[in-house]
Amino acid sequence: MQYVTAGGATIPALGFGVFRMSDAEVGRIVPAALETGFRHFDTAQIYGNEAALGRALRTAGAARDDLFLTTKVWIDNYSADRFAASVDESLDKLGVDRVDLLLLHWPGDKVPVADQIALLNQVQAAGKTRHIGVSNQNLTQLRQSVEASAAPIVTNQIEAHPYLDQQAMLVAAKSAGVALTAYFGMADGAVPRDGLLQQIGAKHGKTAAQVALRWLIQQGFIALSKTANPARLPENFAIFDFDLTPQDMVAIAGLARPDGRLVSPEGLAPDWAA
Repeated sequence: MQYVTAGGATIPALGFGVFRMSDAEVGRIVPAALETGFRHFDTAQIYGNEAALGRALRTAGAARDDLFLTTKVWIDNYSADRFAASVDESLDKLGVDRVDLLLLHWPGDKVPVADQIALLNQVQAAGKTRHIGVSNQNLTQLRQSVEASAAPIVTNQIEAHPYLDQQAMLVAAKSAGVALTAYFGMADGAVPRDGLLQQIGAKHGKTAAQVALRWLIQQGFIALSKTANPARLPENFAIFDFDLTPQDMVAIAGLARPDGRLVSPEGLAPDWAA
């Protein structure tokens, strides 16, 4: 396993996300993920499976100190009377005293970024999370967050895959000392079917999915993988025993297209050009 360091945090470069997974799926896959070697797990209040993840980790006998747990506060809780209470609910569901990383899930369009960051700082100061970060922020919002926060903003979790150019965000985040965490790395199933990625993978004895994850990690991203199929776990994890060439990296970046963004819900997503 490789690690990414930012803002005092040391984060496993490959994580396991449970977005759109039922409690039953989480209960089946998490013990297998632990056995494979995953220790970084990512969930969110809105996923509705924080409790299932907590149960699965406990049932599997995972040592808390070996884990890196991330959850995210939903936008409905961006208020003084709900934010801390919602984090307490998340901790109770996960069965932990604090998480390792707490994120704002979406910027939304109702609460100013500075106010969101103030709430995040308060729960960290209260010991409910080791580190804090944001998710789905544009360049302007990330800059505002870093400037407004009393504690380091460790990461901005964003959509990232070969069909979406995130170079401007990579440059800005690196300059600010912020790590980027990539979700939707398989581009909703497009990556495993991609001919170029399959061709590059064949050269390295790897699959297209492994190539895409490796491409993210070689750029410095923390990559979140996801599968409900235990048979796929070893494939997702086996990305640290090869390197893509500079030519591979350029060719994969060339897959980016103007309409490559897949996740941009109205009322939640910012102006991505800002």
